[in-house]
Parts: sequence; C-alpha cells; structure tokens
Amino acid sequence: MPTYDYVCPKCGYAFELFQSMRDEPLTHCPKCKKKGVKRLIGGGAGLIFKGSGFYITDYKNKKSPEKSGDGAKPAAAPAKPETKPAPAAK
Repeated sequence: MPTYDYVCPKCGYAFELFQSMRDEPLTHCPKCKKKGVKRLIGGGAGLIFKGSGFYITDYKNKKSPEKSGDGAKPAAAPAKPETKPAPAAK
C-alpha cells in the first residue's frame, strides 16, 4: 500500500496518508475540515533493499597477477643524471 501526499489549498496543511490504491482520494482536510484537499503527484520512494546489505567489495574487480615465465618482475633501468655542457670560452 502506497503513501500519498496531500495538501489543503485553504489552510496550507500538508500531510501524508497511507492508503490502498483502490481507496478514493480524500476530499476534506483533517485540520480545517474544509473541502478541496488535493493529492500531490510524487516520484515514489525508489528501491528498498532488505537483507544484510551490499558492499563495494562484493563486486570489486580483482586484478589477476601478471604471468611471467620465471615469476620475477623486470627491473627498472636506473635513471641517468642530466649533464649540461660547459659554457663555451670566448
């Protein structure tokens, strides 16, 4: 059973009502008792997950280790320091 939002244009009272989809919309305001209550159109509540929960680790992409023949990782080449040429003599 859904929850409907209502508003009274006479007194401005806004409220929610839990009622069946087969029930007729309300016509009288429960606060001021005047006729003219309007049922609002809502976007809905969205998805509701029940249970123990969902975790980011449940669907995480796991990278497989790279396969190489001997299992050793290739060594990185050492960086060479930059050498600047000496200024030319005049």
